[in-house]
Amino acid sequence: MAADTENATERVTDLLAAAVAAVGGAERTGQVEMARAVARAFDTGQHLAVQAGTGTGKSLAYLVPAIAHAVSAGQPVVVSTATIALQRQLVDRDLPRLADALTGALPRRPQFALLKGRGNYLCLNKIHNGTTGTTDPDDRPQEELFDAVAATALGRDVQRLTKWASDTETGDRDELRPGVPDRSWRQVSVSARECIGVTRCPYGTDCFAEKARGKAADVDVVVTNHALLAIDAMSDAAVLPEHSAVVVDEAHELADRVTSVATGELSATSLGVAHRRAARLVDAELAERLEAAVANVSSAIHDGTPGRIDRLDDELATYLTALRDAADRARLAIDTAPTDPKAAAARTEAVTALTEVSDTASRIVDSFVPAIPDRYDVVWLDHEGGNSGSVSAILRVAPLSVAGLLRTRLFEHATTVLTSATLTVGGTFDTMARAWGLAETTWQGLDVGSPFEHAKSGILYVAAHLPPPGRDGTGSAEQLNEIEALITAAGGRTLGLFSSMRAAKAAAEVMRERLDTPVLCQGEDTTSALVERFADDPQTSLFGTLSLWQGVDVPGPSLSLVLIDRIPFPRPDDPLLTARQRAVTAHGGNGFMAVAASHAALLLAQGAGRLLRRTDDRGVVAVLDSRMATARYGGYLRASLPPFWATTDPVRVRASLERLRAGA
Repeated sequence: MAADTENATERVTDLLAAAVAAVGGAERTGQVEMARAVARAFDTGQHLAVQAGTGTGKSLAYLVPAIAHAVSAGQPVVVSTATIALQRQLVDRDLPRLADALTGALPRRPQFALLKGRGNYLCLNKIHNGTTGTTDPDDRPQEELFDAVAATALGRDVQRLTKWASDTETGDRDELRPGVPDRSWRQVSVSARECIGVTRCPYGTDCFAEKARGKAADVDVVVTNHALLAIDAMSDAAVLPEHSAVVVDEAHELADRVTSVATGELSATSLGVAHRRAARLVDAELAERLEAAVANVSSAIHDGTPGRIDRLDDELATYLTALRDAADRARLAIDTAPTDPKAAAARTEAVTALTEVSDTASRIVDSFVPAIPDRYDVVWLDHEGGNSGSVSAILRVAPLSVAGLLRTRLFEHATTVLTSATLTVGGTFDTMARAWGLAETTWQGLDVGSPFEHAKSGILYVAAHLPPPGRDGTGSAEQLNEIEALITAAGGRTLGLFSSMRAAKAAAEVMRERLDTPVLCQGEDTTSALVERFADDPQTSLFGTLSLWQGVDVPGPSLSLVLIDRIPFPRPDDPLLTARQRAVTAHGGNGFMAVAASHAALLLAQGAGRLLRRTDDRGVVAVLDSRMATARYGGYLRASLPPFWATTDPVRVRASLERLRAGA
């Protein structure tokens, strides 16, 4: 066994060398170490967590052993990502080049496919049979879209999508140019639960989603996203092709993405849709009973106070129980087996909506049965503002932890490699392992480092002389002066990462008055357009919030200063994270360190990772929160960052930025 594992490892080393040579790259020690570790994991069945810093070439380091394992085992390896950008990189660039490079060294040419959720593909039955499926409040029959409302943007979109259905080979939403809003796309797509099934659908043999899934079953590498991976794990029916090995890239996002999939919601909009779909298919008495239950719950959550709910009051409990029972009665009254595909689709959609309402209402009520320290779910009420100034009330229920779900539904069924540039929090893998549910399995953690010489390439500057940030979320006068001085020294070239959009906008407004260099702010255009403008003009600065902390890749002289306005602790009113913090404390742990500090450490590492994107990049990460230097948890946070040269001296930092500007 050991000899076989060693042979497989050596084989992967040779394949990686061939692949790197074919794409014109250079061998990197960390990349080779990671590839060998991934090959051993697949061969031994031991789970693996790998931290691979920017510039390691981790995509090749897991794709090469994944391809080798898939070809040998005759079963695909699933590669899951958090972002569309990485999916496109893998499918459009990395995998085609690898297939070319490895064809001569393998028994056959490697094959790969991208697989998305069913809702990303056109539904031909919905287009041709005129079912609704919309969550729009009007919930109009689709045939009306071609007449009375054809002049509206929604009607025009549906007409264009219907024509496109005859031209496209894939039916994949991402291939539609220009795209359409979600509201329009919902008119021509269905979720997995709304699908009437390939055997009953008159367009089953031409179904775009089924074709994509069929293609994925015959390839070596299936690229998908964390949400679909979670749906596959949670569902009794297989969504992904049969597999025994998984690679999770951008694994620091996995727990949050799985939590999102496992979150249930009740809102006036979704309840209204369920009622309208069912009312056409059940008798008047059932329809009226459901309508009354929907009205009561909608009114109660509209009038409720936003925030976490630790105790369910008797009135809301009564309304939710009545809603659950009414939805169940209506669901059982609907015949889902008519031969007419149009009727079958409408009834399947109604049953799906009612099932979701019933399951969510039941889950909310049941979540309050255990005592607070023993609860598995967290319930809270959100009031979200719409574009028109209206407020939408949404009652949500989410798992306190997804560790058990991942352990029993993913790790017990497939050897899993989890990788990212940022997986160690406070210097260890322990926090992420607990969040994934990996801690109770057999696993190995490996940090293969980075090709960057962080101490020579970057400075970590903590502005220890500034007053601690206030509670209002905007910067103090001293902090704004510091921002002005640093950006002036850098000559622009600054990515400002702020803890809130309010703080980002306020700082941008002040800097535009004080600086001679341009300042862009998130929200003024699409994020991709703003990043492009920032990258094209070295004198420009870009301010923004969360998506910029993780999504910006700007190598070269356009980015030499990353500003972080404050330690990104979760909001004190975040219902899910505060509940998790309380649960850790109730069981004898340090809830603040386990949840709030770990959350902040991971985001800090992601934000600091924006600075060095190439080996010749140079610059400064400036944290304008003195607690990073003075608080007891400061050392824990600093241990989560790359090993930059550290200082608290503002004069030395400004001088370094001025030298970088002169050199650029």
